[in-house]
Amino acid sequence: MSLDDELAAELRRDHTRANLPDADRAMLDFVVKLTEAPHAHTREDVEKLRAAGFDDVGVSQITMIAAFFNYINRVADALGVGKPDE
Repeated sequence: MSLDDELAAELRRDHTRANLPDADRAMLDFVVKLTEAPHAHTREDVEKLRAAGFDDVGVSQITMIAAFFNYINRVADALGVGKPDE
């Protein structure tokens, strides 16, 4: 197992306990909340990204990539992409 394999396993188990730089942890906290409870996002969530060193472009990119990933997965799920025929 490589270091990357170990990190991937840590992230799958619980990103909050993985050995990550603060900026990466802030980014993952933000996208997990965006995925699981988008209605609960506040300005404070964006400010946490800024405090971790992300500028307007970074915040925008993180938000758009996570939102698009969530969107396309929901489309794929709705259309049964990758699911065996019933």
